[in-house]
Amino acid sequence: MITKIQKFTESTEFTNALKITIAGAFPALLFSYLGDIGTGITIALGAFLVFPSDIPSILKHKVNGLIITTLIISGITLLINLTYPYPWLFYPIFVSILFLVSMLAVYDQRATMVAFSALVAVSLSFAHVYTGIEIFIHSGLILVGGIFYLLVSILFYFIKPNRYVELQIAECIKLTSQYLKLRGDLWKINSDRKEITKKQLHLQVELNAIHENIREILVRHRTNYGSSNQNRKMLLSFMSLVEIMELAISTSFDHNKLHQKFDDHPVVLHTYQNLAYNLAKVLKQLAKSISDKKPYQYKHNILENLHELEDAIEAYKTELGPIDSIEGALMLTTMLRYAENQVEKIKIVERAFTTAVQLKDLKGRDKDLEKLIQHHYYPINTLVENFRFSSTIFRHSLRITVTILIGFFIGKILPFQNVYWILLTIVVIMRPGYGLTKERTYNRFIGTAIGGIIAFSILYFSPSTTVMGCITIVCMLLGYSFNPTNYKIGTTFITMYVIFIFSILSPGIENLIQYRILDTVVGAILAILANHFLWPSWEFLNIPEYLEKSLEANRNYLKEFSALYNSKSEVSSSYRLARNQAFIGVGNLMASFQRMVQEPKSKQTNLQLFYKLTVLNNALLSSAASLGTYTQSNKTTAASDVFNSAITQITKNLDYAISILNQEDTKSTDFVAPEDMSRIFAELRNIRAKELNEDSSISEVDFKNKMQEVQLVIEQLIWLTNLSDNIVKSTKQLLINPQS
Repeated sequence: MITKIQKFTESTEFTNALKITIAGAFPALLFSYLGDIGTGITIALGAFLVFPSDIPSILKHKVNGLIITTLIISGITLLINLTYPYPWLFYPIFVSILFLVSMLAVYDQRATMVAFSALVAVSLSFAHVYTGIEIFIHSGLILVGGIFYLLVSILFYFIKPNRYVELQIAECIKLTSQYLKLRGDLWKINSDRKEITKKQLHLQVELNAIHENIREILVRHRTNYGSSNQNRKMLLSFMSLVEIMELAISTSFDHNKLHQKFDDHPVVLHTYQNLAYNLAKVLKQLAKSISDKKPYQYKHNILENLHELEDAIEAYKTELGPIDSIEGALMLTTMLRYAENQVEKIKIVERAFTTAVQLKDLKGRDKDLEKLIQHHYYPINTLVENFRFSSTIFRHSLRITVTILIGFFIGKILPFQNVYWILLTIVVIMRPGYGLTKERTYNRFIGTAIGGIIAFSILYFSPSTTVMGCITIVCMLLGYSFNPTNYKIGTTFITMYVIFIFSILSPGIENLIQYRILDTVVGAILAILANHFLWPSWEFLNIPEYLEKSLEANRNYLKEFSALYNSKSEVSSSYRLARNQAFIGVGNLMASFQRMVQEPKSKQTNLQLFYKLTVLNNALLSSAASLGTYTQSNKTTAASDVFNSAITQITKNLDYAISILNQEDTKSTDFVAPEDMSRIFAELRNIRAKELNEDSSISEVDFKNKMQEVQLVIEQLIWLTNLSDNIVKSTKQLLINPQS
């Protein structure tokens, strides 16, 4: 229990909650002591409004983002209060603010959170409409609250400048460990490979997101503050983790075929599975040591496991003899090479956290990292380009604007106690996707009800103001700690601290909970109905775009690999960029499919077909990356005409599938049937094997290496051809079963 509490208090969520609790509680307590609690509450409100936009980043972006958010929320508060008495002026400004700040989400996560803060500021402006000089005093205090939170955030930044990225690295290591464990599970004879594949796809989505986040922070921090041992350590471990993941994705095995091949030799597969599990265990232990801030202790000797696998392979070759074991030995050698590469990369991650890291340890691998991150600039043309109904953010902005207006008029016409709580519920719950909105609606309603019941149970015993103040601060801290990870629990504690604040300011609020629940229900119903009926962004309408981008990225990556294989040159920046874009494209496609699964059954048009295409795209990327990895780590022979013809055939298939998605002229020409390609490859393999056998000048080691290349490249080309052909067939079915 103590360990769990310690881990919780070391988490990023708790640290963020501590920041806002200090920034909110300090002014309230200070001015309460001075006899002016109203001023303290307003300053605290400014801090609360700025807090959501405080996302992890380098100091420069953090400061700029918080200053801009502070100016926006204080400006919005000023405008709403100034124009409210004049309906002819108020409503156009009200609608414009709602729509324009919602459109900020077209840029990035920070802009999205600034938009959220602005919408919350709009909602809370109606909690009390000020007049006269009070308008400027209130807006000024909101501004002061935002600046005070900025100072608190900067203070925390210098206290723990690297803790956030350490925890992100630890989370990345843990997720990578889980992925490698699933690879180990695939070696079980009766494993549910379809279910394991689904879990792997889900983990890939999570890992893609965390890779982008870590890359952003590490690269920008190095650019602005130079290279320190800590930054080099994080960079080295992060790059190795990305390589571990890419190597795992790019190396797939035909488990059924291997089990059949080595059915009479189970020791070798069991030895490999044991190594696979221990790779995952090493990473899991490393992640735990980082998150717990404890020295890393070796529990599994993966080098010893690797030697055991080598011995098992040698025993297999000895048992069958050099002739009969050649095909199986090539398969096992491929598995051994994969294991060796993973062990090497995991050892690099281990060393990064146990020894000092020098600049030379990076070996220039970080030179292209800056090209892979999203550059933060906010051109107006990006906003203008999204002023169309095909834009998900545009439709969401219209939807939330109309919904807030409806909620505002309902609150004004019907006898609700406070309209602002309805608007706040809409803003907090409503998301561009139906699935997330529905989930947040349920969690908010349950959290509000539970929080209200607990809060009034405590108030029943009439605790003193001092006790209530302490309980309020604890609830605030826990509410903001749980809110990002468990919205239901977070809402429970936030509801409690809101009720406690009201009870301190206005004793006798027994009817408050029923009003809050009623307001929450109205806001939630409006949000759900709006997401369903007002310009809905159903994922089956968006997923073809993600599919097309993934196909294009895979095609471009294949072309870059072909150029690399033909030229035998150093890996270029364009190759690395194309590979990165291919992984991002597949990750976005997976995320889109997962959102589709959360939507109503009636809106899951062609669900199984899109799942199949998602799996096919991931498999195609895996196969292409496998060839790329092999080419980079092995000396390869000259590219044959058949190789280039096969790559051309595969890219043609992908272009054809893209044309089908765009409903362009889909008349195919000059396509070779997959079975004909397989026959050509088989003939090529036999011819190449014969040539190598007849070459008396070639050594046994070179013969094995070249045969391994022949087998690997031809098998992957056959697999890629079949995958691309299946992608075309599945894409055609989308035209047969059109979306409606």
